[in-house]
Amino acid sequence: MSENRKGLSRRQFIKSAGAAGAGSLLAGYAVAATSQAQPAAPAPAAPKAGAFKVPTRPFGKSGRHVSILGLGGMFDIEANQLMLKQAINWGITYWDTADCYHAGSEAGIGKFFGKYPQEREKIFLVTKSCARSPEGITKLLNRSLERMQTDYIDLYFLHGVRSANELGEDVRQWAEKAKAEKKIRLFGFSTHANMAELLMAASKLDWIDGIMLTYNFRVMHSPEMTAAVAACTKAGIGLTAMKTQAKGSWYDWSKDDPAKEALANQFRQKGWREEQAKLKAVWQNPQIASICSQMDSMHLLKANADAAVDPTPLSSGEMRLLQEYACATAANYCTGCGRLCEATLSARLPIGDIMRYHMYSRGYGRSEWAREHFGTLPASVHHELARADFSAAEACCPQRMPIGRLMREALEDFA
Repeated sequence: MSENRKGLSRRQFIKSAGAAGAGSLLAGYAVAATSQAQPAAPAPAAPKAGAFKVPTRPFGKSGRHVSILGLGGMFDIEANQLMLKQAINWGITYWDTADCYHAGSEAGIGKFFGKYPQEREKIFLVTKSCARSPEGITKLLNRSLERMQTDYIDLYFLHGVRSANELGEDVRQWAEKAKAEKKIRLFGFSTHANMAELLMAASKLDWIDGIMLTYNFRVMHSPEMTAAVAACTKAGIGLTAMKTQAKGSWYDWSKDDPAKEALANQFRQKGWREEQAKLKAVWQNPQIASICSQMDSMHLLKANADAAVDPTPLSSGEMRLLQEYACATAANYCTGCGRLCEATLSARLPIGDIMRYHMYSRGYGRSEWAREHFGTLPASVHHELARADFSAAEACCPQRMPIGRLMREALEDFA
């Protein structure tokens, strides 16, 4: 493509190309994602009952085994009740949600348990709190219990932790009290940012039972991440991977991507989709107990379950191809090390969060979700995004991302 498309925001590109032109151009780029996009192929026939079960792995030192594929609840579960029943049939019994997810998520799980109370004991139920004070966490936990029509949560997370300072003594005492009251069985946190540092810090805390982290073929091989995962495993902390598809925060329309095509061709020869292979790359590490994947259709549920059940591992050559692809497209993906770029700015700007909004909007097609969350940022942040100098942030970015351009595009894309 011509050079003048380089760096265009998705909205700018579609406006300039026109609806029909953009559609034809995007059709060649889009793939059937295992998180959002609906595959064009018809749904495969369901296997016979009892003949198809997703494997399980131990979850840290908890004594529990969990399905290696988890059902991410960031969609309207209340309107998709049949998927929950099918998930159980296929052994997908790790269910994840949060108090701040889609309005139909926790309520949808509660509707299911209300109709099928006998199924509750089969489920490893995970939800999260966006609050940080003990009073706020208690309020949200009680609301989650009521919404989901259950007396306990198997694993309760603080959601979106960015610093070990959020895991203070007051939180430890709260977790111990909630366990004593049998409202939760296990406690931990989820994180999209500064993952390696947080995991290493958590490995030294004997009251953290589980962590959900961004973990995929782009970040899993760094020495820091490898060491942090090993430290948590040694400490008996169960690990759940999310964002395993590693969707980019942006895409450079001016460049062809031979690395991506070579990768896709290699996996097609085995009958796998690229997205299934990315899941298998994470499962290849036995230290990861489960993958939390948003599967909002029966197509995606079955495609991901197929990958989980298939015992064929990725070869060393295929893992190498994934690494080569990651290197070739590094500047398209934010790896969540916000402590580096954000520290270069005079104003406090949540670069990592805004990169995540771009990822959801451009990579997963969730533009409304991204716009809603961007809209909660203070007006002062919007003002600084328009005027701040991001050159130092870009200079220290290991991925060499065009941070300044993406921050300003956020003002347009999420307006």
